[in-house]
Amino acid sequence: MAKKPTTSSAPAAIDKATCGQIVLVLQGGGALGAYQAGVFQSLHEAGVEPDWVIGTSIGAINAALIAGNSPEKRLPRLREFWSRMRHNPWTQMLGATPVFGAHVAHGMTMMGGIRGFFEPNPFAWMGPQATLGAESAAYYRTGVLEKTLNELVDFDLLNSGTTRLSVGAANVQTGEMHYFDSREMRLDARHIMASGALPPAFPAIRIDGELYWDGGILSNTPVEAVFDDNPRRDSLVFAVHLWSPNGPEPDSLAKVAARQKDLQYASRAKSHIMRQRQIHKLRHIIAELAKQLPEGVGSNSQISEMAGYGCLTRMHVVRLLAPNLAGEDQLKDIDFSPEGIRARWDAGYLDTSRVLARAPWNDPHDPLEGFILHEAQAGELMPDEDNA
Repeated sequence: MAKKPTTSSAPAAIDKATCGQIVLVLQGGGALGAYQAGVFQSLHEAGVEPDWVIGTSIGAINAALIAGNSPEKRLPRLREFWSRMRHNPWTQMLGATPVFGAHVAHGMTMMGGIRGFFEPNPFAWMGPQATLGAESAAYYRTGVLEKTLNELVDFDLLNSGTTRLSVGAANVQTGEMHYFDSREMRLDARHIMASGALPPAFPAIRIDGELYWDGGILSNTPVEAVFDDNPRRDSLVFAVHLWSPNGPEPDSLAKVAARQKDLQYASRAKSHIMRQRQIHKLRHIIAELAKQLPEGVGSNSQISEMAGYGCLTRMHVVRLLAPNLAGEDQLKDIDFSPEGIRARWDAGYLDTSRVLARAPWNDPHDPLEGFILHEAQAGELMPDEDNA
């Protein structure tokens, strides 16, 4: 789908003995998730297969397609999924008309849904006060998504432990973030759907008696799962973000709506990452201080407990940020046009290919730093000021 990157540099090999496990973290964002498929295509062609995939919403679906297939089937299954997500021919034709075509296509998506993903819930027409039941109170039904997932994901393979999968969902009643993890339990289509059950569009999913909504409500950037893991491991983390935290001042109502959505679903990603960086540096400092204790002091149970907060694992985090496309508006996350999907897929492929050619994780870094951030945006790798 994507063109080859315009660079003569071959991707550098990743030394897993040095970098540790390969982790792919995928943010939520509807149709914007095609960018993540392009990211994976570039990694796959470079021979980089993740050990652990973490996702929320559309990121959870892409993650399941990766973890739930053998390496040679992953890219074909991603292509098949995104092919099914494209507008039907009638919507494509109307969407290609000048001036108002995109708005017409968005309207038809909202009225008719997307084959293989969601379809209108006729009971929603009974009005907002109608009692539909906790698992049916939504504008759309997602039974077709369950069928799609069961056709394209091998859940036996997914649960075999070959590639770990974690998907984030929000507990409706407690308001707490919960990660369904294939290392801890058997996952099926319900867990993936729960991660993408964005209200009021999609209905909540009940699992073990509890209702769950889209994890993006609480944390659309699930990178914290890597740092909260027990035990932590050295990792090279590709964190793929779909919503831009940066943007110009909006000067129209349409631009205000688009900017508000960007900020909401960017989910304070950069500040969360920086906070994790601060915490992980403190873990390194504690571990280094513990080494300086006089012999015998470490046997003290209280001191031993405090020293246990230390950690010398090293995390290289490559942050890939999907670019804004010309003409995008507040409904870009339902832009399932072939052109939109192709443009985002290609952007993810090219951005990742540049990063792999650059291989910033091989650069010298402060040995006291346990978290090294590499920012990749606007088609090039930006140096992290603290590590430059």
